[in-house]
Amino acid sequence: MSPDALFCPLTPLRIAELVRSAQKAVCYAGPGIQLDLAQVMVEVAKRLGNEMLTVSLDFDERVMRMGYGDVGAVKLLLDAGIGVQSSPGLRTALVVVDNEGYIFTPTALYLEAEPTDGAASNAVRMSGEQVAQGLARLSPAAKTIAIAQAKTPEAKQRIEALTVDVVSAPITPEKLAEVTVSLETAPPVRFDLARQVRVFEPYLQYVELSLTGAAIQRHRMAIPEKIQKLGGSKELESRLRTTFELIEKGSKLSSKPLEDALNEIRKNFTPSLGKDHGRVVLKAAKPHLVTRLEEFRVKLEAHQAAVAGDLQRHLDTSREQIVAYYLPRVMEAKPDALLGQSLNGQVSEAAAKGWLHGELDKVFPSAESLILEMKLEERYKDVTFETLNRDDFLDSVKNAFPGVDWEKAYKEFQAAGQSEAKDPPIAK
Repeated sequence: MSPDALFCPLTPLRIAELVRSAQKAVCYAGPGIQLDLAQVMVEVAKRLGNEMLTVSLDFDERVMRMGYGDVGAVKLLLDAGIGVQSSPGLRTALVVVDNEGYIFTPTALYLEAEPTDGAASNAVRMSGEQVAQGLARLSPAAKTIAIAQAKTPEAKQRIEALTVDVVSAPITPEKLAEVTVSLETAPPVRFDLARQVRVFEPYLQYVELSLTGAAIQRHRMAIPEKIQKLGGSKELESRLRTTFELIEKGSKLSSKPLEDALNEIRKNFTPSLGKDHGRVVLKAAKPHLVTRLEEFRVKLEAHQAAVAGDLQRHLDTSREQIVAYYLPRVMEAKPDALLGQSLNGQVSEAAAKGWLHGELDKVFPSAESLILEMKLEERYKDVTFETLNRDDFLDSVKNAFPGVDWEKAYKEFQAAGQSEAKDPPIAK
């Protein structure tokens, strides 16, 4: 880095080296502070004295979750007796060591990795006058340091006349405990995984397509228990046990053509990544998928209209078959439920039919209700941390979309996960 460059790269390593070289004072302000830098500050404080180091942060759990800082670093500073101020909403960062100062853009590890040597410029070098003004306007403690470092009485007077711009207050033990407990209860995500997820978010989405209620040929109705107790024979044995197939097999009311059409859409637009991963769609192809699903819904509505009339006739026929099958059993068994309603102690055929129909009313659906249950459901979900943790995820994506060049995404994926090897630590 050129010693007189205005714009320059300022990496965490460079900041740590700068702080370690301090001979008079250190001032740091930013959304948060990482553990490595806090450890260096503790070392420097032993040489210079705790009062010669000032730190101002936006001490809030949301800041930690964005990866701007580490609550363990704050605890380390406070335990060492270094004063730390809470300045809500602070996003621009400032570091001043002796008379050398920089304004820089802090890195949110949730969004990107820390800059490394040779990275693009992220800092602006401050002049001597700007350093003094920055300290004076940051906090009372920093202003005191600026006054002490002033070289002339006139400079001291100018600094004393400046007002502090940043609202701040000391971080209390209660606030430290509150933030620590919150982060222990719901720990921040691993920042490397969060960045890796964002690599694939523009490319892929999980999708679930399901056709519900249309397969009325597989719809079964439970025979009421009171009717089951009447017994039966082998008649209608293929359809009539404890449950009853509402529609006979091979009926023209079958949903098979619809199911075949939906499966074709799945095959063309939502390849499977394997039974443990589910199906995905390329976001670039999603508009075409949505169009095909709209066309499918038109087919579904046409199917509903086509079966509406015939379906009720089939249901009525099925009901009559059940009544005809059990009527002799009712007349023979004379259930107490019927005898208890008889004025002459006898059970007539009309009463038996009425009783059977009454029991079936409790379980038999109408054609309208079955048609209303016919729905196409679609659900989309973005890739997750858990998904990327699976060793076969990338290979599965390549196999599912062999015509897509995944090399660029793969390189970004690898780079996004290189700087974070473990979960962000939580102070205890």
